[in-house]
Amino acid sequence: MSARPLSGKVAVVTGGSKGIGAAGVKAFAAAGASVVIGARGRELAEKTAGEIGAAGGKALAVACDVADYASVEGMFSAAAEAFGGVDLVLAGAGVNLQRDLLVDADIDLWRKTIEINLIGVYHTARAAIPRLKARGGGKFIAIGSGRGRRGSTHSSAYACSKAGQWMLIRCLAEELLDSNIAVNEIVPGPVWTDMNTQWGDRIDPIFTGGPEWAKQPDDVVPLLMFLATQPNLGPTGQFFALNRREI
Repeated sequence: MSARPLSGKVAVVTGGSKGIGAAGVKAFAAAGASVVIGARGRELAEKTAGEIGAAGGKALAVACDVADYASVEGMFSAAAEAFGGVDLVLAGAGVNLQRDLLVDADIDLWRKTIEINLIGVYHTARAAIPRLKARGGGKFIAIGSGRGRRGSTHSSAYACSKAGQWMLIRCLAEELLDSNIAVNEIVPGPVWTDMNTQWGDRIDPIFTGGPEWAKQPDDVVPLLMFLATQPNLGPTGQFFALNRREI
């Protein structure tokens, strides 16, 4: 494989200022892509964009709230204006806002989790698809979770949002079979990101015991690059996991 297999490509990453999204941004840029870093908090995104630029790459930071379609559409318009189009999308924005039993959960936080994790991916796909089609095809990758495959306590909103996302990915893959656009999901397993470490002594025990591999965001990069560099007519409607247990 070329040392810069994404040369000439344009990648848009939501949730690109932190965690797996940020790791993806840096990997795509190092592989030669021009990158658009979408994030609600622009300061970290601009810092990363500056670092990529200083290293000779091309990057643009854009304030983006995936729960707001106009904001997402604006991000893709900025990507097309700055770099001429879009070839690769990583839907990396996600939250886990509550860890209570469903009956005790804050209703507004439950709804907001769905709006960001599921409707946010729908917004991202809806805005991305015309741009990908305009380039003759491309890749759409979403970050999923094993929680979307099995029932569990204390994470109903997150689990339901990820279960819905997995069905959305499969529907999109079917709809886009004739458009040269591959749509897939990665299931990284437990990763030490702000979304998970915020819970302190209430952190999911999967991070601290059992057979699982608790990863850093950079550990997910090889899987992201594998999908980013597949042919557009390669795998679609699939999920690719880094788990060490059945999901």
